[in-house]
Amino acid sequence: MSRPELSDSTKSLVASTVPILAEQGVAITRRMYERLFSSHPELQALFTGSPDDQADRLANAVQAYAENIHDLSPLVPVVTSIAEKHVGASVDPSYYGIVGEELLGAMVDVLGELPVDIVNAWSEAYDFLAGLFIEIEAELSAAA
Repeated sequence: MSRPELSDSTKSLVASTVPILAEQGVAITRRMYERLFSSHPELQALFTGSPDDQADRLANAVQAYAENIHDLSPLVPVVTSIAEKHVGASVDPSYYGIVGEELLGAMVDVLGELPVDIVNAWSEAYDFLAGLFIEIEAELSAAA
């Protein structure tokens, strides 16, 4: 399946948030998990490890995505590994929308009101990455 690429403008806006993510990424992901587990407690069982470890890993992943947004090829092995874990945990594609909504909400909670172009760029970038995960996970499931 051929997916449209992210625009250069979106890539640049996401990349511009790297310093913010380096400073506030863990606070954002901790808040994201608080929001997620409050609104969807049934999803908590899908996550392994301590909440702090999970928040640290997600913060690192989000920052790596922003750092590599212009060339995602270095992230392919990591994305594939995570996708394999998601298949093993029976992650439903619908969960990506829920997590995306909570992640963007957590960004606003932690950072305050953000410029609309930044929110839109992160929304587009998240949807793009979620789509890649969904495709890879579908392929892995079909091959199993």
